[in-house]
Amino acid sequence: MQSTDNLLHRLKELNEIGIALSQQRDLNSLLETILVAAKRITHADAGTLYLLEHEQQTLRFEILRNDTLKTAMGGTSGVPITFYPIRLYDDNGNPNHAMVVSHAALSGETVNIPDAYVAQGFDFSGTKGFDAKTGYRSQSFLTVPMRNHENEVIGVLQLINAKDQESGAVVPFSSDDQQLSESLASQAAIALTNRHLISQLEDLFEAFIQLINTAIDDKSPYTGGHCERVPVLTMMIAEAVNRTTQGPLKDFVMTDKDRYELKIAGLLHDCGKITTPVHVVDKATKLETIFDRIHLVDTRFEVLKRDAEIAMLKEIVEAGEGTQRAEAARQSYSARAVQLDQDREFLRICNIGGEAMSEEAQQRVRQIAIYQWRDTDGKAVNFLNDVEVENLTIRAGTLTAAEREIINHHIDITIKMLESLPWPRHLKNVAEYAGGHHERMDGKGYPRGLTRDQMSVQARVMGIADIFEALTAKDRPYKKGKTLTESLNILGKFKLGGHIDPDLFDVFIREKVYLDYARQFLAPEQIDDVDLSKIPGVNLDS
Repeated sequence: MQSTDNLLHRLKELNEIGIALSQQRDLNSLLETILVAAKRITHADAGTLYLLEHEQQTLRFEILRNDTLKTAMGGTSGVPITFYPIRLYDDNGNPNHAMVVSHAALSGETVNIPDAYVAQGFDFSGTKGFDAKTGYRSQSFLTVPMRNHENEVIGVLQLINAKDQESGAVVPFSSDDQQLSESLASQAAIALTNRHLISQLEDLFEAFIQLINTAIDDKSPYTGGHCERVPVLTMMIAEAVNRTTQGPLKDFVMTDKDRYELKIAGLLHDCGKITTPVHVVDKATKLETIFDRIHLVDTRFEVLKRDAEIAMLKEIVEAGEGTQRAEAARQSYSARAVQLDQDREFLRICNIGGEAMSEEAQQRVRQIAIYQWRDTDGKAVNFLNDVEVENLTIRAGTLTAAEREIINHHIDITIKMLESLPWPRHLKNVAEYAGGHHERMDGKGYPRGLTRDQMSVQARVMGIADIFEALTAKDRPYKKGKTLTESLNILGKFKLGGHIDPDLFDVFIREKVYLDYARQFLAPEQIDDVDLSKIPGVNLDS
């Protein structure tokens, strides 16, 4: 009766182990759980778990435990296993059946040995050498191949020295021990295979994401860097919020699944840019499309100067050399040439995007625009056409309103792409997180005009990450990367203006996320000494 009760207890324990294995996500923890569980249900003093390396045709030590010697290697112990892998075949390709673990892997059969020192057919010289060095006595062995759902051996579980529960003496592994171990090994192999399959699918999924980002990067190296940095900064901010113990966000907590979901959202937050025209994304100057049209304007200035020179020479010929009229013509031409050179230099400066173009500068562009010149058909036309005037009078940056709409449309495409995917439950929020990084807390953002209360913390985190990366980015075609002080000044004004989440800004400052990010991604000249007392919106008491 006691034996039956004990067996039922062990079966119940085996069932509980199976449930635990199915829930374990970390591979090292999973491997350790398998070995520790096998030792417990068989009352083994020691054990080793090996995984099969198919390409190398070896068994690699993964986890090693010995209670008597108080040895723990591999897994979560932090102590690496330095033993060489066990070869399944020799140099001539002959199978290695001399070693009990390689025999189990090759044959797929369990090997139960009561005493290694008297066993026949296997080479235990390595075991005896280990015992001689440590004073240990390796006696009973239970070596179980681990088969997955396709009946393939993926590893070997070896247990050493079963112990009698009452006397503590080393005894052979019983038939019940063998059956339970084989059942556990089967469950463990399936759990391991599932974990590998999930990891492979995750790797494949992330590789597809990187494929999209590579395509964007190939179109534009500037957005490629952005796609790389924003996910990193997003996770840095989220982790800072996760560890904060004060303020309105102190109860925000992320699990590993939450972290993975946010990471994927960060990687995909600009995937819609794959449809954005390159000449808009990379527009470094106001007149740039496929090429910078400022060179066409330069040519027109040369035409105007040539026309002015021709007019001067005609006037001199008509008036006669040395006359007052001829001298006046020369002076008029000289003044006109200087004016044209000044106008050309002015338009070149206007062509470079800036923070804010003055109304006076915009008006001067319009005045230059009405100069007359003859086009290729000999027709008198305005010096600048309407499109060129529109571009050269852009108040900030290099994009016209229409081009900015094209850029902004990428978020609509991003949301459309992400919402069309059949996300699994643990990634169901990716579209919401990624699609909200251009929204504002006051509802004036795009594309949906969401307010703070309508957005998740993660989407608001991504909004700050996107802005701060853009401010500090040193690889944009139209601007230099700002210093920390300049960037935090703008970010602080955004907080006060209802653009970004004020609580997240406080965490961003308090946890010095900006400095951690700067040390990783900013140029040394950008990392200046920040006086937080002078940054708008900073609450030094928070």
